[in-house]
Amino acid sequence: MKGHAKPNVVFLMGPTAAGKTSTAIFLSQQLSLDLISVDSSLVYRGMDIGTAKPSQTDLKIAPHKLINIREPTTPYSAADFCKDANREITQSLARGRTPLLVGGTMFYFKALEYGLSDLPAADPAIRSQLSLEAHKLGWPEMHKKLAVSDPITASKIDPNDAQRIQRALEVLTITGEAPSRIMTEPAEFNYNPIKLALVPSDRQQLHQRIEQRFESMLAQGLVEEVEKILKLEGIDPSLPAMRMVGYRQVREYLTGEINYSDMKERAIAATRQLAKRQLTWIRHYEGVERFDCLDANVAEKCLGYLQEHLAIQGKTRQK
Repeated sequence: MKGHAKPNVVFLMGPTAAGKTSTAIFLSQQLSLDLISVDSSLVYRGMDIGTAKPSQTDLKIAPHKLINIREPTTPYSAADFCKDANREITQSLARGRTPLLVGGTMFYFKALEYGLSDLPAADPAIRSQLSLEAHKLGWPEMHKKLAVSDPITASKIDPNDAQRIQRALEVLTITGEAPSRIMTEPAEFNYNPIKLALVPSDRQQLHQRIEQRFESMLAQGLVEEVEKILKLEGIDPSLPAMRMVGYRQVREYLTGEINYSDMKERAIAATRQLAKRQLTWIRHYEGVERFDCLDANVAEKCLGYLQEHLAIQGKTRQK
């Protein structure tokens, strides 16, 4: 029945360097939208350059919820996100506005809509990598690595149980979440999600954007940013904040594990791999309308699509 239709929420997703932030800001200026960040890296305070966090100017123009809400020493989980996002969605709708959730942490989108009980499918490349590492270190050492990130799961697995250790580490790598924290009952998603994705028509051009952006991050002071974070009390390489793409490679450079050239090469390669995983999630996500992120008019096309699908035509923000 029309009177009982679920309220709309907008999902704007895409790989790293696709231009999600600028598109979201444009849309929020044209329509009655509240922006909610869906990004596991933007939650951390002081981690601005390497996460491509919106600038202070952008945040004044278009405030984003769920940015700068954690210290790097305090992990943030998908369960935390679902609780926080649902609260922000409720508050936005109560103001008579429409929430726009924007970001590239695809697992958060999936967790919000479908709950956290479904673990990701196996990833042959990650499994192969873990097997190679286990061949060098042995499975008891791999079990110790798991125990650092997820002591609850590790306590339930024998140190020589290669299959279960590998699966737990695989889930941790794919999702960035401890398996023990994502095995919860799914909550009902009482909204109608309108899903948009910014994807490249030419993967090579996205790769070029990624390389240029990392070079820009270095020029802006990424190395100095990581140096400052490493001085924080309680910081540890196993924390999710320090395992993030870019930060991990710069930390390895600063601790003398790799040289500057290798750091750049590995960070850019890891970011491309991240983009590949994000695009795979999007490809398998149901009901997503895709837009070419390389199109100069992509923001206007997203606006046109939303105006057709939201009952908020004509509601523009007054400056």
